[in-house]
Amino acid sequence: MKNRPNIIIINPDEMRWNTMGHMGNPAASTPRLDAFAKEDAVSFDHAYCQNPVCVPSRCSFFTGLYPHVHGYRTMHYLMHDGKDTLFSELRKSGYNVWMNTRNDYIAANIPGEFGKQFDELQVPKQRPNMGKVSEEFPYSHYVGVIDKVTTDMEDTLAACDRIRRQKDDDKPLCMFIGWLNPHVPYVTDKEHYDRINPDLIEPRVKLEECQNKSAMIHKLKEFADTKKIPENMWKEIQRVYLAQCAYVDDMFGMIIDALNEAGIYDDSAIFFLSDHGDFAADYDLPEKAQNSFEDVLTRVPLLIKPPKSEKADAGISSALTEMVDFYATVMDYAQAEPMHDQFGRSLRPVIENRNMPNREYVFSEGGRRSSEKQADEYHKYGDEGPKKTSDYWAKMNAEADDFAHEKGTMIFDGRYKYVMRLSGTDEFYDLKEDPKEKINRINEEKYQKDIMRLKMKMLNWYQETCDVVQREYDSRFITPESIQKEER
Repeated sequence: MKNRPNIIIINPDEMRWNTMGHMGNPAASTPRLDAFAKEDAVSFDHAYCQNPVCVPSRCSFFTGLYPHVHGYRTMHYLMHDGKDTLFSELRKSGYNVWMNTRNDYIAANIPGEFGKQFDELQVPKQRPNMGKVSEEFPYSHYVGVIDKVTTDMEDTLAACDRIRRQKDDDKPLCMFIGWLNPHVPYVTDKEHYDRINPDLIEPRVKLEECQNKSAMIHKLKEFADTKKIPENMWKEIQRVYLAQCAYVDDMFGMIIDALNEAGIYDDSAIFFLSDHGDFAADYDLPEKAQNSFEDVLTRVPLLIKPPKSEKADAGISSALTEMVDFYATVMDYAQAEPMHDQFGRSLRPVIENRNMPNREYVFSEGGRRSSEKQADEYHKYGDEGPKKTSDYWAKMNAEADDFAHEKGTMIFDGRYKYVMRLSGTDEFYDLKEDPKEKINRINEEKYQKDIMRLKMKMLNWYQETCDVVQREYDSRFITPESIQKEER
């Protein structure tokens, strides 16, 4: 197929949707992303991830499948066994795929698996300078300001160099640029730290202001002992996290500049998205949790610029969107047919007209069953439990608790959010009255009809998406010809 756009995918890790200036954060410093959204791209302000941790989320938005369908629900179960993904399918359809090793969805221990997904691989030569986490508060993930941040820069420079080498007669380029920032540890340099005005940082959500929050949130706070963290340090965590997002904005600008220098910006479809968010001091917590579904974790940036030949109604869209829709949208603009059934919806109609709706409901899933074999092998961390020297000791202990880490599913309709858990310790929030999700109103009488409505919609969704049918047909009977063929 001729005139297919280059596909440029930029994927920061753990970036909340409200870390950008055009999303209303007065303390944010993201001028390049803000200009991108104003002039060329549609920025979705209600995009939700399918799982609030890295690997399961990415396995979803690279396949268009939900975690309960493909089964990749933990950080240690990645794509392999020849499963088709966005990249393998684009390769088969004629794209040249470039990616860096920070992708968090391909099983690196499976020989040959990387080679099915890419043509060119960027392998960094130097380890990033990450600093040292606070000794006083070892589970805060806080480092602070260091002399120079090098994380992600080597990969960004390599991506820019590859973009500049793209020729008109080359195969169309699919480029995946996966960044660690603004993932923990919370570390930045003075330049980006100074770009964040602490007086403009919005007040954090304190757990003492909340009622009936999840067991996981309370367990994380207990093991991390965050009650000892002083308020000024929480403010520093917020500031450094926003500084990391400013660093992301700078690298994004470098990619955009390289595309313009190469003369292929107009011919490229550009996607900027994150896999999940970060507590970043809200609810007295750092980092994230796999079965907690507050907007700070599940609502993520999603900005899409189609090639110039396609219509784009640049600006902010409030259409409810799931990250599986990213997969369907890339395939649509790439003029590639998915090789497996999937559940994403192309966002092209919304990109052409920001007032168009997309979904009535969005969903996110997380946690585990206590009976899973992986609960002992992965979440319990052996007979002696996790090592206390790990920065993730608190999180590991919380995840080892069967009740705290129980399986949960979220449904959100634009106002009401309902979370169902196996034990029945459900949650319900009215985000119009309570946008910070402080008060769990699951037992309030006036909301019971809406709770029942969302329960039924969730049941319908599970029924519709509970499986996919294989596309290859098999013979039912053994014949002499098939035996002879097998013997040969």
